[in-house]
Amino acid sequence: MSALKIKKGASSHSAYDLRTPFGDTVEQHTLAVVVENEPGVLARVIGLFSGRGYNIESLTVAEIDHTGHQSRITIVTSGTPQVIQQIKSQLGRIVTVHTVNDLTVEGPSVERELALFKVAGKGDHRVEALRLADIFRANVVDSTLNSFVFEITGTPEKIDAFADLMRPLGLEEVARTGVAALARGV
Repeated sequence: MSALKIKKGASSHSAYDLRTPFGDTVEQHTLAVVVENEPGVLARVIGLFSGRGYNIESLTVAEIDHTGHQSRITIVTSGTPQVIQQIKSQLGRIVTVHTVNDLTVEGPSVERELALFKVAGKGDHRVEALRLADIFRANVVDSTLNSFVFEITGTPEKIDAFADLMRPLGLEEVARTGVAALARGV
């Protein structure tokens, strides 16, 4: 509340529009940054985030053009709309950055997460773990007499649901990558 006892964003009691052009809500955005594929570029991009106190929730890097020496850095970050706009403009100022695309606002996109689960157990627990893995379309990438390692891809909700079901069966370790996103036309 302000000194005038008008709620922030309320304009019904005033002739002025008190709403800010940027909201106060924290949003999660996925940024696809096309950069030169050369030493030190990733460190400069990450340095921009750490130097200004921005958080990176997920980071994926892949070469997209071998002959053109370009890579795509996919970053999931969160902040207010003003902070996200500032991140995008500061990324665009780095010399080795070609383009910065905000996949969250550019239209429909596909987001997937990859995880590896190590599940240890014997007897019925092993059978149940294999049955659940089949239901979730997880692949067995390693098997010993005492454990399985499953690879699963999907939405973060699917990964969380799989983890919740595997915990009672002997889930030991989880290795999750961040979200890899791809928008149409990017």
